[in-house]
Amino acid sequence: MKGRVLVIEDNAANLDLMTYLLQAFGHHVLVAHTGEEGLAVAADTRPDLILCDIGLPGLDGYGVARHLKADPVLGAVPLVAVTASAMVGDRDKVLAAGFDGYISKPIAAESFVAEVETYFKEAGR
Repeated sequence: MKGRVLVIEDNAANLDLMTYLLQAFGHHVLVAHTGEEGLAVAADTRPDLILCDIGLPGLDGYGVARHLKADPVLGAVPLVAVTASAMVGDRDKVLAAGFDGYISKPIAAESFVAEVETYFKEAGR
């Protein structure tokens, strides 16, 4: 199951690793470095899946989730948080904010793509 994945991430090393892994498995990767840029890219490209950091400069991941889930078209796109917030309750907070899933950082390179691809399947792709 290959798709267009938008990765919204401000950390260059994390962005490079996620992009490399997804492309190595045949996915087309779109990138954004801020929440605002991510919303613009999502509106222009209508990706199949969005991976979003929570701790973004400016509009954070929670703000991105609010905007995307309020959009009649983009609200149906699976939105997955990729975040270092791994304290008790963080996963519940992320899901309550509108995210469809949660992947903790640091990502496990050997299982990251398979975990991401489960969100395509859950969305019926």
